[in-house]
Amino acid sequence: MNIEFDFSKSPGKVLLSRDLHFEGNPLVSIITPYYNAGKYFRETANCVLNQTFPFFEWIIVDDGSTNQNDVALLKQIAATDSRIVLLHKNNGGPSAARNLAIKHSKADIIVPLDADDLIEPTFLECVYWSLFTHPEASFSYADSVGFFEQEYIWKQPFSANKMKSENILVYCAGIRKKDLLEIGLQTEEQKYLYEDWHMWLKLLAKRKIGIHMGWIGFWYRRTDTGVLSKIRKNEELESISKKMISQLAKQVDDDIQFIEYPRIKTSHETAFSKIKTWNWDRKPVISNQKTKILMLLPHMVMGGADLFNLDIVTRIDKNKFEVSVITTNPAESTWRQRFGEHVTDLFELPTFLDVEHWAAFIHYFIRSRNIEILFVSNSYYGYYLLPWLRKEFPDLIMLDYVHSETWYWRSGGYARNSGVMGEIIDKTYVCTEHLRNIMIEVFGRNPETVETLYIGVDDEEYNPDSIQAGIIKSQLNISQERPVVLFPCRIDLEKRPFLMLEIAKRLNQRVRDVAVVVVGDGPCLNELREKIRTEGLENTVYCVGRQKDMKPYYKDSDVTLVCSLKEGISLTSYESLAMGVPVVSSDVGGQKELINDKVGRIVPLYQDETKDLGNRNYSDEEIDHYVSLLHDIVKLTNDEKQNLSTECRNRIKHGFTKNQMVKRLESEFSDFKNGEGKENREYVASLLRKLPNLIDDFTTVFHEFIKKDMEANEIWKAKLYFEEMLRNQTTLHEMPANQINDYAVQELQRIYNMRTWKLIQRYRNLMDGKSGRIFRKVRDLLFNR
Repeated sequence: MNIEFDFSKSPGKVLLSRDLHFEGNPLVSIITPYYNAGKYFRETANCVLNQTFPFFEWIIVDDGSTNQNDVALLKQIAATDSRIVLLHKNNGGPSAARNLAIKHSKADIIVPLDADDLIEPTFLECVYWSLFTHPEASFSYADSVGFFEQEYIWKQPFSANKMKSENILVYCAGIRKKDLLEIGLQTEEQKYLYEDWHMWLKLLAKRKIGIHMGWIGFWYRRTDTGVLSKIRKNEELESISKKMISQLAKQVDDDIQFIEYPRIKTSHETAFSKIKTWNWDRKPVISNQKTKILMLLPHMVMGGADLFNLDIVTRIDKNKFEVSVITTNPAESTWRQRFGEHVTDLFELPTFLDVEHWAAFIHYFIRSRNIEILFVSNSYYGYYLLPWLRKEFPDLIMLDYVHSETWYWRSGGYARNSGVMGEIIDKTYVCTEHLRNIMIEVFGRNPETVETLYIGVDDEEYNPDSIQAGIIKSQLNISQERPVVLFPCRIDLEKRPFLMLEIAKRLNQRVRDVAVVVVGDGPCLNELREKIRTEGLENTVYCVGRQKDMKPYYKDSDVTLVCSLKEGISLTSYESLAMGVPVVSSDVGGQKELINDKVGRIVPLYQDETKDLGNRNYSDEEIDHYVSLLHDIVKLTNDEKQNLSTECRNRIKHGFTKNQMVKRLESEFSDFKNGEGKENREYVASLLRKLPNLIDDFTTVFHEFIKKDMEANEIWKAKLYFEEMLRNQTTLHEMPANQINDYAVQELQRIYNMRTWKLIQRYRNLMDGKSGRIFRKVRDLLFNR
């Protein structure tokens, strides 16, 4: 699975002091059996009390504990919160304890949680709203991780047939109380058995369906002393449990389908359904005096724009500002944990809601958190929701950040979106003066509402004095005297990696011992490696793939090459200069605003970004221009290189640091909160409120567009994947199952979950010949077909 995950970052290590309001009847009842369970219980308690959805009761049943220290801890924690209900009974096993808790519960949704397991802060909120929007579903659950003595990620698409022989569901879920009562609760025939598996089969036998949320929300502590281990170590218990499972499994139909997220809901019954808000009349849950900011983002993955967003939530003054994040693009959010360390309210809408409910959730969220500032960055959905949000929230401050204009994507990309919404957005921040001019001259923005805010770099982290020289050269087995040109980027067409290769070939003719180090991954990486091999450049161009720590690579480099067709100001340019390494760059975006003749060189763009994406016919003039400039830098004397390095560092310190960027944003946030732009916001809202039906229908129609857009994007990804496999002449028939490319499995898994399997078959050519064999092999391995 292609996902970065740190098992050490488990929730519940600290109790957050948020002072959340929780008036009114509980909407969720958490139930926990407790038997001598004090060892890890404080972490579990922290997880429960840290929930962003405070409208719960927590019923803990002391199942005849004999360890007085554990009993004392339980009483101590129960006394800290009025939502905790403590019951006592003689020891009878976890099923009996849970049943007692269910009988005492007040809410319509039951969440079983054992005394040593953990849930993410937004678990209850996502469970509640996923069930709220799906009254036909009986329960809702998330992906999970095993941790402690075993570590793994558990992401299994539901299969009724598979459930008969293996419990692929997790016990911790939000379950409707009426359905639990209908099946007679959990069985108490044995003190220890596979009680959750047995319960799921009873629900399935009644044709109750579940919602599988597509995010990791539950942490299952794996120990040798748990109930699961006790059963497996006892042959008699194992035999009894499996017999009960086998008998019940016969009553389950194989055709039961779950609601799997992320998904595209294309039903004609819900198409063009009128936009609605939820009837939510409870007080805002957060009562502190901090400025409440909601960041509306596409995803949380590795990239310059996402790093900018991460810098904001990481560096902003937590004593003055409280930041929340909602994402709107289906994606494997590999940086979710990094954001989660600084943001408690963190929601990926595609993982638990259908598109037509996204607006309602955002509306609810703004009300429930008393959000004052909405900050949009690269969320296509977010931009087109702004007119409706301005109508609904006249006082809401709306700001956005634009990283680049992209002419080959939707006639300008997010810059175009920001331009269209210019009368609604209070202020737009852009990464370059170049982009600011485009916003004003091309997209008609008022100059007073567009400000250049350079993203910058952490000059303390990217400090050449903190890194030992020679590490990368030793790893690549190249001599310490060899000059190095660094090419750090995502290896895709926009970055022109094949131009880099032509530059490397010609530079090698002038500097025979030059080494070009390529750092990054992407859709063109395999093709690039193959071309390096066929042209005999293995001792000149070194592809090292994606790297978590770039600093040693900058340290061992003489110059960084950026030959992209499109950039704003590249993150690698900031980092390179901070590390004292000059940059030779194409004249794109705002690169020349950062790179002057004191710290590098700018090369004219010989191609047209609107026409030449994928065009590999590079002119000799362009190639030679790069070669000449790179040659001049790598041939500098040591003293000249040192002076150049000092200039690079100074360039960053005098206006391009992350701390300067965040401090400026904080100042802007405070000014807007203190009333700046208030009159104009109210005026625009009054105009939009005169056209309520039009604004509502605009959002409804856009929901349908988003569905089609998601559908087309998944088909496009599938097509690209198969084309890449054909280019590499790979057939899965020749590979053992455990060597199948992880990326392929992940992508096809997402395609399956998005319900676009039949749509992929529109590409009939994929089902013919070699590509067809690949397609069917991966399908069979993934879905047991």
